[in-house]
Amino acid sequence: MTRRRRIPLWLVVLAVFGIPLLELYVLIKVGQGIGVGWTILLLIAGGLLGGWLIKHEGARTFRTFNRAVSSGRMPAREVADGILVLVGGILMLAPGFVLDVVGLLLILPFTRPLARRGLTAFVTARMVTSLPFDAENDDRPRPPGDGPVVEGEVIDE
Repeated sequence: MTRRRRIPLWLVVLAVFGIPLLELYVLIKVGQGIGVGWTILLLIAGGLLGGWLIKHEGARTFRTFNRAVSSGRMPAREVADGILVLVGGILMLAPGFVLDVVGLLLILPFTRPLARRGLTAFVTARMVTSLPFDAENDDRPRPPGDGPVVEGEVIDE
């Protein structure tokens, strides 16, 4: 029996309708506070900053990925960083201030480790696991032959 955690429907509905409404509210408030022209200029500056950060941090992440692969190390951290930089960049290119702030937090190298831990927890919680373990119906690949199979775990040092 497999069990997978799903994202609740109410959370999807809140994201689809709540985020644009929040962005619109913040845009209106900023526009009232500093004026329409400055608000538009600030939105353009956020997009340009997002593009520059994607280029800069994406290149740095790619270099660390290549170093990890060259040294024979599994680049899990670098892959997660690449995903976060990509998602953060996309959020910064979208118009609005709230998503710009979230995107900035995903891209900046000193806030990315916190986002990486969140991404790891999110992915881990949604992985399919077999519960309970049923040795008779275990369909994992086994070596040929009918000798004893010793279960174990690999520890990287």
